Amino acid sequence: MVYAIVLFVIAGLAEIGGGYLIWLWLRESKPWGLGLAGGIILVLYGIVPTLQSFPSFGRVYAAYGGVFVLLSVLWGWWVDKKAPDLYDWVGAAVCLLGVAIMLWAPRS
Repeated sequence: MVYAIVLFVIAGLAEIGGGYLIWLWLRESKPWGLGLAGGIILVLYGIVPTLQSFPSFGRVYAAYGGVFVLLSVLWGWWVDKKAPDLYDWVGAAVCLLGVAIMLWAPRS
C-alpha cells in the first residue's frame, strides 16, 4: 500500500511540476528550456503509473486522479501562495476516500 501511494505522489508531482514548467514557458515568457524540461518530466510522468501493481489501467488512472486533486490543492498553496479553503479540503478528502474505495475495497 505504501509503495502504491509513493508512486501516486511521484506521478502527481511529475505531472503538476512538468505542466507548471510548460505554463511558465508559454504563459509567463520564461526561457524555452523550462518548457523542454517540463515536457521531459511529463514523459516520465507517463511512465511512473506503469510501475503500479494494480492490473487495470483504468482503475490506476482513476485512483490517481484523486491523489492528483490533493496534490494540486497543495501545489496551489505552496507554490502559487493561494490558501485552500474549507471546500478545497473537503473536496480533496472526498477524492481520497474514493481512491481508497477503488483500490482497496474487497473484491471477489
